[in-house]
Amino acid sequence: MALYLLYEAASGYSLFLAHGIDEIGQNTDAVRSSVSDLNRFGKVVQLTAFHPFESALDALNQCNSISEGVMTDELRNFLEINLPKVKDGKKPKFSLGLAEPKIGSHIFEATKIPCQSNDFVLELIRGVRLHFDRFIKDLKPGDLEKAQLGLGHSYSRAKVKFNVNRVDNMVIQAIFLLDTLDKDVNSFSMRVREWYSWHFPELVKIVNDNYLYAKVSKFIEDKSTLSEDKLPELTDIVGDEDKAKEIIEAAKASMGQDLSPIDLINVQQFAQRVMDLSEYRKRLYDYLVTKMNDIAPNLASLIGEVVGARLISHAGSLTNLAKCPSSTLQILGAEKALFRALKTRGNTPKYGLIFHSSFIGRASARNKGRMARYLANKCSIASRIDCFADSSTTVFGEKLREQVEERLDFYDKGVAPRKNIDVMKSAIENTQIKGA
Repeated sequence: MALYLLYEAASGYSLFLAHGIDEIGQNTDAVRSSVSDLNRFGKVVQLTAFHPFESALDALNQCNSISEGVMTDELRNFLEINLPKVKDGKKPKFSLGLAEPKIGSHIFEATKIPCQSNDFVLELIRGVRLHFDRFIKDLKPGDLEKAQLGLGHSYSRAKVKFNVNRVDNMVIQAIFLLDTLDKDVNSFSMRVREWYSWHFPELVKIVNDNYLYAKVSKFIEDKSTLSEDKLPELTDIVGDEDKAKEIIEAAKASMGQDLSPIDLINVQQFAQRVMDLSEYRKRLYDYLVTKMNDIAPNLASLIGEVVGARLISHAGSLTNLAKCPSSTLQILGAEKALFRALKTRGNTPKYGLIFHSSFIGRASARNKGRMARYLANKCSIASRIDCFADSSTTVFGEKLREQVEERLDFYDKGVAPRKNIDVMKSAIENTQIKGA
């Protein structure tokens, strides 16, 4: 069976015929060793057709189509003209080797040309790419490099041509870092409590907040030096004069052991590190809120910045989330439970990450599943608006949130909610008024 190779160069489409494939026995190692030698490789692969692109814009359009797995009319005509005809009812005596497997199904559906993409074919195409300038006789030195450079710039520019403020990668990294910081701050705070409690054990019962505990321990240092003179400063830290007095009284009668100056220095340095991490965590949260309002304002208005960021992170991007059906969005984050239920033929989960939304918590036990399904539906709408809308607005998210609130009232009190079409019309009118 003859094997043709389709190579999409920056300058045009080219078709090669591979000879002696049966002799080689489709041995990938044999092809790999012959690729670097043009004399040997030229005996195996020969150019049969070349179709140059009309312009740089045409090359970009063809490149975009190939990357998305779509066959253009230009490519179809090129293949039908230069490949043997495929007769109905008869098995073709050739196949087409491709570097991009996604486009193979489209070519087969449209032309019935059998396609293949494997390691053997990829090695042959690698050899074609290596010696391509030798196969095309009319190319001048540097023409191919210029075409590749121009197409590379155009293709990359089209891929990154968006508002820099709407880069969802920053949200994904921020939510990952926020989760890590939460664990670290909690772990370090417990270590500060345990460490400083050897010196002042009574403070743990008086100050419950981790950040405040680190701040107070940093201020007190040696409990024996804590006196009434420090009451105003301690009151400013804890925000309560009675609690500050309680701390001073507890320090006077404390049962904790004394610490050496070097031990106290280490405790204070660690407490300062916990305070710094806690403050950075607050700044990171503010940054996440700002980025979510830039990238997905409607989703943030509907379900909150943190839950919205988790959904985007789990889906991989805002575009991926927008492409998810609402049934998939509903159980994002509950994949293990889903597959376990499918394996054991048990009940599938009703919700994943959206469980952390306040709406699910406010719904009664019997209505949690219904609420999750309805909320996932609205989140799906919000994410699609955020992803594909030209202008950024929170109007739709606010209206969708009102709908979810009305649905909660409907489940609890039986109050009929407004129709979706009326709410959307109202949102569109408000958007037009704001844009005017």
